[in-house]
Amino acid sequence: MRTVGVIGLGYVGLPLAVAFAQEGCEVIAVDVDSRKVDAIAAGQSYIGDVPSELLGEVAARLHATTRYADLAKADAVLVCVPTPLTPNREPDLGPLIEATRALADVLQAEQLVVLESTTYPGTTRERVAPLLEESGLAAGRDFHLAFSPERVDPGRTDFTLRSTPKVVGGLTEACADRAEELYALVCDHVVRVSTPDAAEMTKLLENIFRSVNIALVNELAMLSDRMGIDIWEVVEAASTKPYGFMPFEPGPGMGGHCLPVDPFYLSWRAREFDMATEFIELAGKVNQQMPYHCVAKAQRVLNDAGLSVKGARIALLGVSYKPGVGDTRESPALKIVSLLSELGASVSYHDPHVPTLSDYGLVSVPLDEAVADSDLVVVVTAHPDVDYELVARRARLMLDLRGVTRSSRLGSVVRL
Repeated sequence: MRTVGVIGLGYVGLPLAVAFAQEGCEVIAVDVDSRKVDAIAAGQSYIGDVPSELLGEVAARLHATTRYADLAKADAVLVCVPTPLTPNREPDLGPLIEATRALADVLQAEQLVVLESTTYPGTTRERVAPLLEESGLAAGRDFHLAFSPERVDPGRTDFTLRSTPKVVGGLTEACADRAEELYALVCDHVVRVSTPDAAEMTKLLENIFRSVNIALVNELAMLSDRMGIDIWEVVEAASTKPYGFMPFEPGPGMGGHCLPVDPFYLSWRAREFDMATEFIELAGKVNQQMPYHCVAKAQRVLNDAGLSVKGARIALLGVSYKPGVGDTRESPALKIVSLLSELGASVSYHDPHVPTLSDYGLVSVPLDEAVADSDLVVVVTAHPDVDYELVARRARLMLDLRGVTRSSRLGSVVRL
């Protein structure tokens, strides 16, 4: 029986811990947040992709704790801590460094350590390895070290941890062998690359690809708006080409724990090599401007109806960063709430997955109430199971930022 340690019990770490426990492994799950540890001990999940019932099924093998010392018993330790940005949009490796130093204090010979947290190429080799070697053990000789980027997409059911290919890069061939053997327990397909640096770059490429293409279609959406062209019609028509085109849809901006953050890890790293990553920087700039464009569009919609944004009752439909989940990390809806409030609008919202926005003093109101009591309804996140055509017929004015009313011919409906 294997014993697997997991550091960081968020959207990445907890599903991993549960997956290994399901395969019969003893799992030592470590987090500095005692509230998470207590919730797991009580069988109460705080992650949408991990039902509480599933926690109950693996409770005998999943041991949550705040004690790093318990990791000394693990055969492998997976590091899944946050890697956010500073206010200056530079990498903040504070949580990773703290976790690595704590792990070094209990590191054992022959253990496998795998970093899953998204970061810039070179982090595993240049930052993690030296910190772990403060234990007196040498990476690649006395213990194994690898990088394997997380590919978690909250709320997704068609591609799971098991069915999504897992990229692995080891510090040595033996390190990669150990990591590949471990992940084969919970993943059907392990993709091996030559180094941790290549694995780190792979994750960034995936997210930068999406960021750049989303920025491109968002920029075209702003241009199409000025030219009086329906961008949704254009994207749909372009999608009929059977080769050389991949559709991306415009929207109010990017959210989540990856796209608004990860590309800047590479742009920061590139400066150390006297390289300016202009595509990455420009994509970030365009996508960060989208909430401002959407608020300006809302102002025009109200103005065309003879209404001022100041004092207007505006209801947002959906405030999480993607449909079907309650995750508001980096959600463009939060910026839209702030901007509209600063302009004097009375803002409310409906989101069945986000009961409160405590930082804004708001609670989710029923859909019927949100529609009936508002001068303008704005679709920010298109959650499933909402009849947007019915909302469009009932709303006084509607601004659709997600293209869910493309079939509507109502004059009261305006699209991004």
